[in-house]
Amino acid sequence: MRALRRAVHGFLALAMCIGTAAVPLRAGASDAYEIQPPRLIRVAGGMSLDQAVEMVERRFNARVIRADSRDEGGRTVYVLKLLNDSGRVWIVRVDAASGSVM
Repeated sequence: MRALRRAVHGFLALAMCIGTAAVPLRAGASDAYEIQPPRLIRVAGGMSLDQAVEMVERRFNARVIRADSRDEGGRTVYVLKLLNDSGRVWIVRVDAASGSVM
């Protein structure tokens, strides 16, 4: 009975891990983790939020710790909060249609 109970607990733990594997975890400034929603937003002819995050992380040699999308005057703008290795935090805005950093 004990072995069966362990097997069930192991299976449930594995199922929980697999179920949450698609949701990226990002570390916040306080080292507390927050669950970020999947970034599936894509503007017709533009870049997705994932593409914007990858581009900004490479360009600024920093890690995106928060990512949001906003509608500003009919345009989609990605607002990305960055953290570099020295602890500096700043915000970058990316036009989703053109990919330009604003």
